[in-house]
Amino acid sequence: MLVRFVVIVAAGLLTRLVPLGNILWDKYLGDALYAAMVCTIVRRYWAAALVMVAIECFQLTGIPRGLLGRLLGTTFSFLDLAAYAVGIAGYAATSEYLARRGRVRRQ
Repeated sequence: MLVRFVVIVAAGLLTRLVPLGNILWDKYLGDALYAAMVCTIVRRYWAAALVMVAIECFQLTGIPRGLLGRLLGTTFSFLDLAAYAVGIAGYAATSEYLARRGRVRRQ
């Protein structure tokens, strides 16, 4: 679990620190990886989806500012929700693949 967490965080940071001028790399891959990172923490796909929707809806309140805004974002977007869904689905597919190969246990 820890290895997956570190790899996901490193990949997410890479997408932010090395912009390529492509919105899929610069923005949405990071969002998808953010959702996958949440999966490693909460360990249930439906719970990760709830957390991501809650964070996105929290942005509608206008409360996230400063460091909190940097961590959680400040603007609601349905495209972010789609990216989160892709991240959770990708994490689930990868977990299932690794479980079938006997590398990790199923969630």
